[in-house]
Amino acid sequence: MANKTDTIGSLAKGLRVIEAFRAEQPRMSISDVAGATGLDRATARRCLLTLHDLGYADYDGKFFTLTARVLRLGMGALAAMPMAQLVQPWLDQLSERIGQSTSVSILDGTEIVYLARAAQRRVMSIGLMPGSRLPAHCTSMGRVLLAALPRDEARAIIEASDLTPRTTHSLTDPAEIVARVDAARRDGYALIDQEVELGLRSIAVPIFSVHGRTVAAINTGVAAVQEDAKALVGLYLEPLLKVQDGLRRVLR
Repeated sequence: MANKTDTIGSLAKGLRVIEAFRAEQPRMSISDVAGATGLDRATARRCLLTLHDLGYADYDGKFFTLTARVLRLGMGALAAMPMAQLVQPWLDQLSERIGQSTSVSILDGTEIVYLARAAQRRVMSIGLMPGSRLPAHCTSMGRVLLAALPRDEARAIIEASDLTPRTTHSLTDPAEIVARVDAARRDGYALIDQEVELGLRSIAVPIFSVHGRTVAAINTGVAAVQEDAKALVGLYLEPLLKVQDGLRRVLR
């Protein structure tokens, strides 16, 4: 770990401001950013105006929105990750085979981060792409990734998560979510029924390295009107497990 004298506080604050913008809140005022980051208004204002001056944010006089220039900060790193490059052909083939969108993600704190995606049709109201983030506790990939952790660690992450319900189907009791994670650990897959967004069902399995370590998760999501939740297991678990087995031979 670097000494405090070796770090730049203003850079850290600027990154916190960028991370405050979410798909659920793409337009933020100075007060919004200050509240989300814990920075005082003056500091938040300077950070936002700096981002605007550098072309990383638009400003209409009241609200700031991030521009596509921000993607330069992360897309290059994501594209250069060996795992993203390795899994993409597998995702493409799986998506073509089952006729559904497929994704791979990793765990980052209380969220999952999409590494790769093969889209057949849009089933969520927000567009998903490499770099997109969703809560881990209410997503199928998040639950299998949490299941790979020691139970106490998974519980701590769940308890630290924002459990505000996203839909009427969302679980908000940490103990109940832990139980679903336990089930994913036991069964080897996780099934989500409209917890992250109404009309979306998904099933996920872990991705293992050649050493047997969980390094990511893979899923497919379908419109709820297409398939019953239980039908997802019969339709998509075997194809997902075949990809899991194939990737286990090449991921280190």
